[in-house]
Amino acid sequence: MGKKIRGTGVVAAAQAVKYADVDVISSYPIRPYTGTMIELAKMVANGELDAEFVHAEGEHGQLSIVLGASASGARVFTGSSGVGVTYAFETYSPIAGSRLPVQMMIADRTLDPPGDFGSEHTDALSTRDQGWLMGWAATPQEVFDNHLINYRIGEDHRVLLPQMVCQDGYFVSHIPGDIELPDPKQVKEFLPPYKLPHPLDPKHPVSHGPQIRPDQGAALEAQRANSMEAVKPIIKEVVDDFNRIFGRKYDPFVEEFMTEDAEAVFFISGAHAETAKFAIRRMRNHGDKVGLVRPRWIRPWPTEDLREIMPKFKVVGVVETNNSFGSALSGGILSLDLAASLYNLPKRPLLTSFMGGLGGEVIGMEEFEFMARVMLEAAKKGKVERETYWLGFES
Repeated sequence: MGKKIRGTGVVAAAQAVKYADVDVISSYPIRPYTGTMIELAKMVANGELDAEFVHAEGEHGQLSIVLGASASGARVFTGSSGVGVTYAFETYSPIAGSRLPVQMMIADRTLDPPGDFGSEHTDALSTRDQGWLMGWAATPQEVFDNHLINYRIGEDHRVLLPQMVCQDGYFVSHIPGDIELPDPKQVKEFLPPYKLPHPLDPKHPVSHGPQIRPDQGAALEAQRANSMEAVKPIIKEVVDDFNRIFGRKYDPFVEEFMTEDAEAVFFISGAHAETAKFAIRRMRNHGDKVGLVRPRWIRPWPTEDLREIMPKFKVVGVVETNNSFGSALSGGILSLDLAASLYNLPKRPLLTSFMGGLGGEVIGMEEFEFMARVMLEAAKKGKVERETYWLGFES
């Protein structure tokens, strides 16, 4: 039988790694992700987890260690936060290009400056074009579940892609919640042993690495692009199987909350969605027809699902807990992907965006109410006044 514990997001990640029975862990400290490595180090030292725990000299070394271990046929785990994520940037494309299902947790923190401990997603999203699967958990329970789901998807021989399993710094990483830990038999049923098709082996030599012939470049890039598209039906298959075995009710790609008759919806990724739900319940009691749409995956982007869901609303407000300086809308990243997804539809909602949570700041109830007022006013007028608002400066 499973059991329930009270734990933070970093504890949930460590528990998932233990249940996944990883072989090699590489660490280098940077808060707020460090708590996961502290938990795993204890597990290895106490004999609860039979794994090689390697303390690297830096983040670049961390990723290099798990690259080699994964290529040799080991299930691996590493992680980082903020500037640590960017320090390892050179390694992301070689890992994805080698089709190695390395798993990396990210507990977000703001890049310097200001470098604050908090929920800004810019650190992970700066890597979004490197060929890694990527998505955010909103609760410690979802952290635990997402790690297992990502191992299953990434290690599938039809996929073989690395994964960034992300959680908001502080708002998930350090705020406790209930975590239902499963029976180990359930995990064994769900997650088969890792078996790389062509591992490094002195008895059966193979080549891993960048292109060997000059004419390989485009073919390798196309292969990565095709694999990212081909993963979508596999995500659905795996999440459905996870729900069956563990008794969850996750949508494979997009969560909807109180959207049945909504005129305006928040589009938001990560932990601030939980605050948004409280705000929505309160606004519903006042007669405001607002709801929430939350993508569970950022890469691959759930284009088809969003094209089915979003046209039924009058206005969408994208809550951007990230920044893309000088971008088309002078705001964040999610608005751009969402706008591109909806552009060719004959009917599409009005779109505006709100910059919030930057520098790790809280997005409070009053700010969600401000955003709702902006969206509902746009619905009445049939147009948006502005494409981007900065919360705390204009509310």
